[in-house]
Amino acid sequence: MRLSPSVVVAASTIVALALVPPITNALQEPFYLGLFLRLMILAIAAISLNLILGFGNMVSFGHAAYMGIGAYVVGIGTFHAIEDGVDWLANGFLHVPLAIVASSLAALIIGVISIRTRGVYFIMITLAFGQMLYFVGVGLEIYGADDGLSLYMRSEFGGVIDINDNTQFYYLVLAILLGTLYAVKRLVASRFGLVIRGARSNERRLASIGVPVYRYKLIAFVIAGAICGIAGVLLANRTDFVSPDMMHWTRSGDLIIMVVLGGMGTLFGPLYGAAAFLLIEEFLSGVTEHWQIVFGPLLILVVIFARGGIAGAVRALEKFRG
Repeated sequence: MRLSPSVVVAASTIVALALVPPITNALQEPFYLGLFLRLMILAIAAISLNLILGFGNMVSFGHAAYMGIGAYVVGIGTFHAIEDGVDWLANGFLHVPLAIVASSLAALIIGVISIRTRGVYFIMITLAFGQMLYFVGVGLEIYGADDGLSLYMRSEFGGVIDINDNTQFYYLVLAILLGTLYAVKRLVASRFGLVIRGARSNERRLASIGVPVYRYKLIAFVIAGAICGIAGVLLANRTDFVSPDMMHWTRSGDLIIMVVLGGMGTLFGPLYGAAAFLLIEEFLSGVTEHWQIVFGPLLILVVIFARGGIAGAVRALEKFRG
């Protein structure tokens, strides 16, 4: 049986990610382990954005706010665990559900208002809410305000897994990444996903036959926020630092670039986009500190000549072979 290029590339990507720890450990290059760890965390956030942007055509310029909320759950919890001696506040089994609830609640409030609008109005409302949360973070003097908060301990998981060991942490993030991909695949293929994709094409027609489009879009918006909150928990533990910059609109812009670069409305596109974005950034930043000047034209070329992104280019190869 001949496998399609999409399947081969996706499987090769997963295998390559799984082999990163033994390779970096053998080469004694822990930096690259950290780089790919960050890559996967941002890929999870990009996958959550793709759910509403790629499949639902909801361009959110405040999506990074949910990642910041998840990060601050970890930061505030570990801060008080150290300062006040309340050990259970450092429990990772508490951080994850709290981050999901907090980011979901924020997404619900933002979604209730923003989803009633379309186009540039939707973009501006999500941007405004994202910046509002950013300035809330700036105003948290006890937690470092705009200087951020250093974490002197990571989330604890009761001996089940020790994320202070970067190899164990890496495979935990890889498992969450694969779980997220599987969940999104099932969701998009379900009746719920059909409605979200249908609304992208013709929302009025769906509404005219009695489909509660607004409700479906709001649920998708909340789910995306919850997944991004989990990414925030992982990112805080990866960087050992949280700051309002995690919620800035430019971070949301980075996530949008990852989705566009990898391929909107595709399952593995956000992962490819996150990999391309971070690896190109790492390479160009080693050449010049003004790497954005080079990266910008590359992105423009992708948008003009490969509108389907990296995943679209792989699909084009399938048609060429076929």
